[in-house]
Amino acid sequence: MFSCNQWDSFYFYPHAIRLERYIKSFSRNVRNELKKSRKIYFYDNGIRNAILSNFSDIELRPDKGALWENFLVSERIKFLNNHQIYANRYFWRTPQQQEIDYIEEKDGQISAYEFKWNTNSKKKIPKTFVKAYPESTTNLLILIIILIF
Repeated sequence: MFSCNQWDSFYFYPHAIRLERYIKSFSRNVRNELKKSRKIYFYDNGIRNAILSNFSDIELRPDKGALWENFLVSERIKFLNNHQIYANRYFWRTPQQQEIDYIEEKDGQISAYEFKWNTNSKKKIPKTFVKAYPESTTNLLILIIILIF
């Protein structure tokens, strides 16, 4: 059980006990890339839900895309750490709001991932990214739910 002071410290400083991970923006000096941004991913969506005080069913949540992205990135980071695979991790965004959710750079190879919850999404990998980094591999991961009765 936490005292009020302990909870305040926990709530305002989750990085002090490694509940989250910051990921910096990816940039190789292309003029229209954001260079000093960062995203925060929690190691566990339950911690994220507790901080937001939202434990609603996933279909009722307006942030289900963000939950999906957080889950995939946090599990990927855990996998890399558990298997001692060393890779630089980033996201990519332009001032025009073009975005790649997650980028891994390992052994000189850039792999870009875009995560989508909505299977009807018309989301694609931004052409600006493909043009700037033609040597990269790009992946679009869309959640597909199969119900078996």
